[in-house]
Amino acid sequence: MFWNGGRESSNVEDDRGIGGRGLVVGGGIGSVIIGIIIYLLGGNSSQVLNNNNGGPQTQQQQQADDSSKRFVAVVLGYTEDVWTKLFDSMHKTYEDPHLVLFTQYSQSGCGFASAATGPFYCPTDEKVYLDLSFFQEMQDKLHASGDFARAYVIAHEVGHHVQRLLGITDKVDARRGQLSETEMNALSVKVELQADFLAGVWAHYADEMKKIIQPGDIEDALNAANAIGDDRLQKQSQGYVVPDSFTHGTSAQRMYWFKKGYDTGDINQGNTFKSAAFNLN
Repeated sequence: MFWNGGRESSNVEDDRGIGGRGLVVGGGIGSVIIGIIIYLLGGNSSQVLNNNNGGPQTQQQQQADDSSKRFVAVVLGYTEDVWTKLFDSMHKTYEDPHLVLFTQYSQSGCGFASAATGPFYCPTDEKVYLDLSFFQEMQDKLHASGDFARAYVIAHEVGHHVQRLLGITDKVDARRGQLSETEMNALSVKVELQADFLAGVWAHYADEMKKIIQPGDIEDALNAANAIGDDRLQKQSQGYVVPDSFTHGTSAQRMYWFKKGYDTGDINQGNTFKSAAFNLN
């Protein structure tokens, strides 16, 4: 992926080293998103809180962190450029989200966040939260490596922001209390698959506008989508799958919707809800 020298977004908030500022219970679809990657990494928040790695960094570590921050800022800038253009074409205004970098644990508008939580978008404060250690976890535990795999993760979370701006998040929240847990899980899957689709749409236009994609990049993104499918994660963590508990979609579904977004670049083809009994449109 070509990213060095790209415009860095000014909407990155670097809270690394600050730590959490109290526990707040949040609501909205962000609370659904927060839970899923706990078992992905096989960790829990208490382990993270009890692990104090606040010692001095080596120069090499600092350089790696600075490079990762620049990478995140450039990718976020690419999402801003693409979605501003696409919203303009829909006669809508794109409002840039902020991305918060944190270390170990933080507080979002949707509640508590830890490194074990993984990246997530909070619609309450319209921010993406990311501990950069997740990228290393992707490589070491999920065998999903490459800059474009990391860019896919950021673009997926920004996809949730796009859903927020298009009113989809509010429609989903309105169904809470009306659906069973199984039905709500199924609805959450459709939300997540649409975010994968929107990440694919972003990749389509980011390459068209910036020429950022190199050979193997799309395969890296698809590998990452495959690695975080509910069926694969459950099989790895407990040895069997429980489809009714899926909240993000199978590996095949996640790859399909990302690829569809990338191949078509047509936001109108991303209605993952239309086949559901609770069609949101």
